[in-house]
Amino acid sequence: MKGNTNRFWVIVILLGWTFDFLFWQKPLGINFAIYVLLCILTGIFLLRTDGLRLSRGAGLLLLPIAFLATMTFIRQEPMTVFLSVVMVLFLLGVFALSYLSGQWTRYALLDYVFGYLRLFGSVIARPLGLVAETRREQPSPAEKRTSPIWPVLRGIVIALPVIAIFASLLSSADAIFASRLEDFIDIFRIENLPEYIFRLVYILVFAYALAGIYLHAAQKSHEGVDEKTSVPTFLGFTESAIVLGSVVVLFTTFVFIQFQYFFGGQSNINIEGYTFSEYARKGFGELVTVAFFSLLMLLGLGAITRRESESQRRIFSGLGVVLVGLVLVMLISAYQRLVLYEEAYGFSRLRTYTHVFMVWLGLLLITVVLLEIIRRERMAALAMIIASLGFVISINLLNVDSFIVKQNIQRELSGVDVELDSQYFLGLSDDAVPALASALVDKSLPPNVNEKVGAALTCMRYEREQADREYSWQGFHFSRYNADLAFARIDKKLDVYHIKDTDWPVMVTSANGDEFSCYEFYND
Repeated sequence: MKGNTNRFWVIVILLGWTFDFLFWQKPLGINFAIYVLLCILTGIFLLRTDGLRLSRGAGLLLLPIAFLATMTFIRQEPMTVFLSVVMVLFLLGVFALSYLSGQWTRYALLDYVFGYLRLFGSVIARPLGLVAETRREQPSPAEKRTSPIWPVLRGIVIALPVIAIFASLLSSADAIFASRLEDFIDIFRIENLPEYIFRLVYILVFAYALAGIYLHAAQKSHEGVDEKTSVPTFLGFTESAIVLGSVVVLFTTFVFIQFQYFFGGQSNINIEGYTFSEYARKGFGELVTVAFFSLLMLLGLGAITRRESESQRRIFSGLGVVLVGLVLVMLISAYQRLVLYEEAYGFSRLRTYTHVFMVWLGLLLITVVLLEIIRRERMAALAMIIASLGFVISINLLNVDSFIVKQNIQRELSGVDVELDSQYFLGLSDDAVPALASALVDKSLPPNVNEKVGAALTCMRYEREQADREYSWQGFHFSRYNADLAFARIDKKLDVYHIKDTDWPVMVTSANGDEFSCYEFYND
């Protein structure tokens, strides 16, 4: 940074130490959102001091970054949190790549690939370049000022024995002060030295990486987009048309053969000898996979195929439209199979993810083929980012674990002749607790449903009590806080349940004498 090199290094090292302070031996909570905010504000401050202003295009990224970073301490369901963190980190990278230009909306897929490779190179090389540049700009020995570091060190050496004498006297005068002083001295015990060395190393590594990212944003993010950047079109139209045409024929045959029971539901399953379970479970995973790889194939062929005439463009686009149409039919079939599976066995995390994913995959397929028709293929990368972002935001807003509880209990009320699988609730996060607590006090539910919900909540409360873990403010999480409030409201209702933990698995006995296992059962 121009003229502020020392301050720059102090700031990034402080950010490295802040990472240690927020995350060392602490669970993920509000600390992630705080750290993301600090990194962004620090970067904006450092670049503004050099006269480099944030572009409007890059500023748009702050909205999804802020939302998803906030959701990491509101939702606790593992996949939701994982995808939110990954998406925030990805968007922060895009933010650094386009800080000055703001042209990330015009990036093609290759622009992202090469951009991240350059960013990785900057993380490694640019901090070293800054150090070398600073050394070249250092004044001659005659111009150097006397460093204040030695007087500071001499002052510390003189102060240490004085402090030691007074601390000893004060410790003798007050037992509580002596205890606190002993705890402070324990921090510096020699057996903790390997831990301190490790933490110091990763603080410095983290600071170094942040320095590289900030320097890249300052020095390279002004670069515009080269519209000509693309993969060489080495594949002939004939070869590409044969590939697309063959796949279209295959998909058409598949749809035609299975059309008699594609959308027939349970009534037509036995035509081919399938059991209900086999039909409902077997198909949707494979069909979603086919749809996903069909999208990749269409994008790949579109990038590498030479289309030298208008007729070739129309034929290629036409084949793409037919392919996407057939894939959408198969996606609808997969969705219908998934619905049958959910009606028979209820919702689970995997089924819920797949449900939402299929919707966004279908929208992405339609968008990609439209972009092919209007010859805006470069925007496919933007469409993929929006679809991915839409998927992650959707499962955050849905609140997966709470959704599962509500849907499975509602399914019990719909007359389906299957008992509520309350054991599955035991594997859910604190996100599910408020919904379970509401179901427990819902007088419109059958008594047997209330009883199962109460048993599940008793097991979850017992598990929390066994953990007996204290959380620092860095690990504060709204999901845990809301679960604590929900348990406080229903404590008296749960007192009629009794835990039997003398054997494994732990069992819960209800007021009616029925026993329920606290063993988690996963059914995805």
